[in-house]
Amino acid sequence: MSQGNFHEKIQDKLQDAIQLSDENVLRLEKGKRGLLNVLFGRTTVILLMMLVQIGIVVAGYQWLEQYMTYFYIFSTMVALCVGLHILNKAGDPTVKLTWMIIVMAMPVFGGALYLWIQNDIGHRLLHKRLDTIINSTKEYLNTDPDVSEKLREEEPELYALSVYMDAFGGYPVYEGCRVKYFPQGEDKFEDLLIELEKAREFIFLEYFIVDEGYMWGRVLEILSRKVQEGVEVRVMYDGTCALYKLPYNYPKKLQALGIKCKMFAPIRPAVSTHYNNRDHRKILVIDGQTAYTGGVNLADEYINRRTLYGHWKDTAVKVEGEAVKSFTLMFLQMWNVDERVEQYDKYLNRDYRVLPLQKGYVLPYGDSPVDNERVGEMVYENILNRAERYVHIMTPYLILDNEMITALTFAAKRGVEVQIILPHIPDKEYAFALAKTYYKQLMAAGVEIYEYLPGFVHAKVFTSDNKKAVVGTINLDYRSLYHHFECGMYMQDVEEIDAIERDFRMTRSKCKKMTVEDLRKEKVTRRLLGLLLKVVAPLM
Repeated sequence: MSQGNFHEKIQDKLQDAIQLSDENVLRLEKGKRGLLNVLFGRTTVILLMMLVQIGIVVAGYQWLEQYMTYFYIFSTMVALCVGLHILNKAGDPTVKLTWMIIVMAMPVFGGALYLWIQNDIGHRLLHKRLDTIINSTKEYLNTDPDVSEKLREEEPELYALSVYMDAFGGYPVYEGCRVKYFPQGEDKFEDLLIELEKAREFIFLEYFIVDEGYMWGRVLEILSRKVQEGVEVRVMYDGTCALYKLPYNYPKKLQALGIKCKMFAPIRPAVSTHYNNRDHRKILVIDGQTAYTGGVNLADEYINRRTLYGHWKDTAVKVEGEAVKSFTLMFLQMWNVDERVEQYDKYLNRDYRVLPLQKGYVLPYGDSPVDNERVGEMVYENILNRAERYVHIMTPYLILDNEMITALTFAAKRGVEVQIILPHIPDKEYAFALAKTYYKQLMAAGVEIYEYLPGFVHAKVFTSDNKKAVVGTINLDYRSLYHHFECGMYMQDVEEIDAIERDFRMTRSKCKKMTVEDLRKEKVTRRLLGLLLKVVAPLM
């Protein structure tokens, strides 16, 4: 097909499929999810099918009760065997305790559930596929030998971290890259529109949430034009969006515009452990020269054009230079999980723009739930364990394992100023109630906890000693640290760390410092909910 005919075809499809407002906001027809669409659509079918499967299991369990004596003996043996296995298995003691309680309460059902989840039936194929892709692409990411030697001599702490990241994540350290921090989603959005207009070769977008509205509409309008200019555009978003954000056939609507699009792990009517591992990353790469990450998804609440829980406080970071290669490869690895591995060279082996020499080091990284290595948590703990003066944290959720509690409290006990900013207006009541259950223990050790009075904090930020920082997608909860695909960027001695720390202090000035008296005043229902949910917190 000639270039002219291709453009004509795209134009025809644009006229048939989209509406373009005076604000250059592009919306696809039938893109909105109304109540009737949800009630009588694919979402309801999926939920009903899953309930049927769960009902069959429960019915079988009840049927066995008529053989109570034999059932009691059998269930006791199951509980004993599974319990011994749990106790002798490596892992977090809090997770072990949760499973022990479930198995003791429901020996047969709990034991079967434990074995089913631990065998990774739902994502064993995914695990194998990712291993193959990662092993075949390791050659593309290596720390420059000169940088590595410089770190060994001048920055031994960062050198030690780089050794770990190279060995267990395959993510190198880069020097001299340009970094820009955005203290609000609105700031990232404005900058992103400018950078998208500069694209000449390819644009990759990987987001947890995409939702039609002003923000996505402005981005989509640019993407549709870029496709006509010959730019390759790929969009990937998490499959849970099809449940409550976008219609299931939304990828086909984007493909009709010339945009390659897919959902990660689309929800289907079959119970599977695979659905527990969501793609929570936010990555946008332009021409392999510019990349963004952080907490900001492509939906209007992230830029405060829609108010859900008061003011939405979020952050993001942009990097330019060779470090973009890591984000490019992260995207391509996830994109190729369910299709033939492509040639990576044209996206990764490239000449990078000559930038003014920048101070400091950056280390972009990803975290996967299928490799048994909690990279995201290790980076956070490394900051806490090596801090000398302060560690300042912003996170929307606080559902902690034993190792993270130890790292936070030990840092505070040895005189490090540890401060955590959390939302005052929660997006999820259960998560807020769970977070409250950790306040007392942390505060007793000297950790200071602040709640953001104007609304909801969705930022995921660590800063320490005016020297180190992380901005990314990784929350302080089990979902991020254990179950989701995540990403972030570690920075050391980068000039923008001052801007990140200033933003933390500015945000803290709008917060209330929590006290023991505040905990006593908490609603009884919230306190009870938190205590009950803490039993199963590692599985949430």
